[in-house]
Amino acid sequence: MASRLEVRGFRVKYHAYTDDKGVEKTNMIALCGDDSTVELALVGHTDTVPFKSDWADALTLTGKEGKLYGRGSCDTKGFIAAALTAVDSVDLSELKKPLALVFTADEEIGCIGAKKLADTKPFNVNNAIVGEPTSLQPMRAGKGYCLAEVFFRGREGHSAYPQVGANAIYRAARLVNEIEKIAEELKQDVRPEFEPPFTTLNVGLINGGSAKNIIAGECRFTLEWRPVPNQKASHVLDLITKAAEEEKKQDADFVYEIVVIRLDEGMSTPEDAELVKFLETETGKPSGTIAFGTEAPQMIELGAHAVVLGPGDIRVAHRTGEYVPIDELKECARVLQKAIEKFCY
Repeated sequence: MASRLEVRGFRVKYHAYTDDKGVEKTNMIALCGDDSTVELALVGHTDTVPFKSDWADALTLTGKEGKLYGRGSCDTKGFIAAALTAVDSVDLSELKKPLALVFTADEEIGCIGAKKLADTKPFNVNNAIVGEPTSLQPMRAGKGYCLAEVFFRGREGHSAYPQVGANAIYRAARLVNEIEKIAEELKQDVRPEFEPPFTTLNVGLINGGSAKNIIAGECRFTLEWRPVPNQKASHVLDLITKAAEEEKKQDADFVYEIVVIRLDEGMSTPEDAELVKFLETETGKPSGTIAFGTEAPQMIELGAHAVVLGPGDIRVAHRTGEYVPIDELKECARVLQKAIEKFCY
């Protein structure tokens, strides 16, 4: 990508960082124009999720019946290919406002690369198209994504004598019951543009104890929630902490710890934003909303009106046989070309 863009006159810069395992990762920014505020950024992540070993052609792009198959084909290599094609289709000498292509690392494990860019602020941006498989429908708003591990500690003992121990599973179950009540309360904050139209919670994993006849000395569960835009990501965390503290007042053995892993807020770009209106007109589709996480919030931190758009269907991403339709791939390149001409000429 770098060599292809440098030939076209882009200045390529690498923004490296070291992940939690000590592995160096790299974000790449290719800029055409001066160093002032970027007018339009096309953003795609370069990482993919893993694939099963029995998918023999996962790393070989395979065409069949108007579709291109391969891991990452729609999430988001298709968008990246469309962005590169769009750049090749415009006269860059006509650019009057800066254009940037932003390729990030570690999106799939928490938008880590984009967060590094948001923290370091290597540029400001007015408009950003964030590549994700939306079947070319512009998505102007999205829920956030939050994740936490909740730990409980009790005292082990013989199960025939419950008075000698403290059952951590019982304590965890009581808080899970309170979380279910909190989930019902959150349904009162309705955002009709989303489906479902409220913040959702899920206890997805739970594990505890060591044997059937031992009072459980430990228990843990994994909790995720997806906050609607303009609701603090920490709001649910505050409600759960309050519920846990109430339990602790009634039970001296209620020992817990909440470890937050991810706390990403939702995003929203105004319906009347120029980028939203342009993409609605160009695609012929009304803007919508998404319930999965993207790098749009980080682009908003950099000053942008951000819209999520790309070829492919999110429902075929992350699975064996992932594909992107060729006609959507070509149409995406056309839309991105028009966007460059609209905002940078």
